[in-house]
Amino acid sequence: MFSYIKGELAEVSEGNIVVEAGSIGWKISVPLSVLDRLPQIGSEVKVFTSFQVREDAMTLYGFLTRQDQQMFEELLGVSGIGPKAALGILSALTPDDLRLAILSEDARAIAKAPGIGPKTAKRMILDLKDRIRAEDVLPAAFAGAAAPDGAGAMAGALGDGAGREAAEALVALGYSASEAARAVKQVEIREGMTAEAVLKASLRYLL
Repeated sequence: MFSYIKGELAEVSEGNIVVEAGSIGWKISVPLSVLDRLPQIGSEVKVFTSFQVREDAMTLYGFLTRQDQQMFEELLGVSGIGPKAALGILSALTPDDLRLAILSEDARAIAKAPGIGPKTAKRMILDLKDRIRAEDVLPAAFAGAAAPDGAGAMAGALGDGAGREAAEALVALGYSASEAARAVKQVEIREGMTAEAVLKASLRYLL
C-alpha cells in the first residue's frame, strides 16, 4: 500500500517516529538500530515502509533503506516470526549484522534477539541463507567472492587473500564467524597488506 513516506521528521520516541507528510503525521514503528541513524528533528527523512494488517491492529513499519525494508519482509516469511518479533530481531542486530549471521550460520548471534530461541534461529538461517548475497554485506574488496555454503564460516566469503586468512584466525581465537567477518569488514585492506596486519587491525574492533 505504501512504498515509502518522505517528509519532515516530527517526533522520535523509543521504537517509533512520526513523519509529517501531506499535512498528516504518520506514526511509524522502527527498529532501535534505526534511531541513531535518523537526522535531526525538523529535517527531511525518507522512510521505506511495510504496512502490516492484523486482526487487532494496522501498523506501519519503517526503515532507512529499501534493502532493510526487504530484510524485514523476508523475516516475516519465516514460520513463527511476526512483525513484532521481526522488529525485535532488527533492534538487537543491525540488518548487516543479521545478514552476516545468516551467511555464516551463526544461530547463537541471532538467538540473542528477544523471544528468539536456538530452534527459531536455525529455522531462520535455513529459510533465508539462499536469499542473502555476500556482496550485499561485505566491502567492495570482497564483492566478487561467492557466498558460503553448508556449515562454512563467513571467512569463506572473503576470497583467498589476507581478509579471509585474518577472519579464519579470528574464528580460531574463539570469535564467532559473524563477529570475525564484521571486524574484517571495517578494516580498509590495502594492496600488499598481510593477513597479520589485517588481523591486528581487526582486533581493534573486537577488544
